[in-house]
Amino acid sequence: MSEQGDDDPFVQHRGLLFTVAYELLGSATDAEDVVQEAWLRWAGVDRATVRDPRAYLVRVVTRQGLNRLRTLARRRESYVGPWLPEPLVTTHDVADDVALADSVSTAMLLVLESLTPTERAVFVLREVFDVEYDEIAAAVDRSPAAVRQIAHRARGHVAARRPREHVDPAAGRDVAERFLHAAATGDLQSLLDVLAPDVVLTSDGGGVVSAALRPIEGRDKVSRFLGGLAAQGPFTVTPLEVNGGPGLRVDVAGELALVGSLDVADGRVRALYLVRNPDKLARVGGEVRLTR
Repeated sequence: MSEQGDDDPFVQHRGLLFTVAYELLGSATDAEDVVQEAWLRWAGVDRATVRDPRAYLVRVVTRQGLNRLRTLARRRESYVGPWLPEPLVTTHDVADDVALADSVSTAMLLVLESLTPTERAVFVLREVFDVEYDEIAAAVDRSPAAVRQIAHRARGHVAARRPREHVDPAAGRDVAERFLHAAATGDLQSLLDVLAPDVVLTSDGGGVVSAALRPIEGRDKVSRFLGGLAAQGPFTVTPLEVNGGPGLRVDVAGELALVGSLDVADGRVRALYLVRNPDKLARVGGEVRLTR
């Protein structure tokens, strides 16, 4: 990108644009590509014709995101094993914004995968970013009345699969700390105590590295699987904020092996999402600032 001043609307809204693209795609790499495409459009547009730069840029990102989402959907049909979103190491303030943290959580992004591309775009723009129906209609090439119907249908779909539960960030971090300590020390009993009886572990190796090809269900099976990972060699566990919530980084023999996020409820870990596919770990080195 060429040099831009801080007062340039694209610079001012870049965090928002990346967040919209990431929630549409579940991939930071593809989201960055979409934001770059939006910049190229912005660089070539006659600014005098743009009445609302924010709305214009969100519309461009949404259209580019929808095009890419349809391509990604075809690729994911042949993905080896479970597909998980590309994890983001997020700043602490994301966890404090309950709505934003919920919208970028791994659990929510997986629910969004079950929507059609248009439903996903409408839900994200309306429910997360509070975009007006007229603006959404322009972005997805539907009438405002149609967008309202799509939004209603998408809300019902999401609510049925991901009931909203407020987990206090501090409480979530406390559970995560107990889990991380148990995992790092190999304390099996403490690990069992912090896992919900019906906990589900999903691992994503993408056919590149070894990972479970199906979700693992139940406290005993999950603890055995984690024990198997620990037996691979000397490892270190580092706590991280991942996708707006508690997470971890595991290095084995000094090399990044996986990044995980935890879904916490009722004082226990009810779901573990472990990304091992190295293609999805390239951005783990630094924090990503998400905004609404």
